[in-house]
Amino acid sequence: MSEYERFKSVKPPTRSLFDRPSLVDVRNFAGFPRNGTLCDFLDSLPDFLAADDLRALVAAVREARSRRKPIIWGFGGHVVKVGLAPVLIELMDQGFVSALATNGSGVIHDFEIALAGKTSEDVAEALKQGLFGLTEETGRMMNQAFSEGVEEGMGLGESLGRFLDREAPEFAHSSLVIQAYRRGIPLTSHVALGTDVIHMHPSADGAVLGKGSMVDFEVFTHQVSLLQGGGVYLNLGSAVLLPEVFLKAVSLVRGSGAELTDFTTANLDFIQHYRPRQNVVGRPVSSGGKGIALTGHHEIMVPLLAALLVYS
Repeated sequence: MSEYERFKSVKPPTRSLFDRPSLVDVRNFAGFPRNGTLCDFLDSLPDFLAADDLRALVAAVREARSRRKPIIWGFGGHVVKVGLAPVLIELMDQGFVSALATNGSGVIHDFEIALAGKTSEDVAEALKQGLFGLTEETGRMMNQAFSEGVEEGMGLGESLGRFLDREAPEFAHSSLVIQAYRRGIPLTSHVALGTDVIHMHPSADGAVLGKGSMVDFEVFTHQVSLLQGGGVYLNLGSAVLLPEVFLKAVSLVRGSGAELTDFTTANLDFIQHYRPRQNVVGRPVSSGGKGIALTGHHEIMVPLLAALLVYS
């Protein structure tokens, strides 16, 4: 016999499974799509968790378009590298994009795709040889574009858009920067000095980069100020920089006396990092609005979302 005292219970009362409240009900289960349409697919999803969140995001973006509220897409460089520019360009034409925001890598990869139809060097191999990031055209031409545009009061995104539009590169049809510029859709670039390969080039000018990024922050903040009452902000794959920029923009708008509530935010990534969860999904909408987190690979989730927006 054990020397330690043991809990002695009286037989607790039970209740019927049929009377007990339950969180899962067969009426909420998934169905199998029968008609082969995306609308049927969306309706067939179970009424739980991420499926409900996906429906809510689709509804919020569609409602924002119908009410002419902003739909702002923030994205990291990975979104460009996995070939999603054509999807976002189509969404521009369908009226589902009001503004775009990215970091330094986003415009770098987009620039290389526009110019050469390829991007993303083998970092590990190039680093061994002391060649990583030392791509002549990327550094020289992008820094030239920024110097010319910023001198005329433009931000980094608009400067690069004008430069590439003028150059008319072979793969312009796959460039978010060019296509946004041609459609008059703001695309802003938010950089941290020393994080991007073009900062290694001899033509890099920190004053230009800082001033241009500051202009883009002001352009971005204006777009954020318009989210009030039904707008949507989506963060695609930026784990640190854009969530921080977005939070500061929200604070600046509210600190300036404007109301900023009743809007939707969403973070789409294959890992739910701390800053997007806090600075996109949580804090900005805590006083009014809805935050949504959807986990999955960009190359699947973004085309799926886009197709549901257009065809469901």
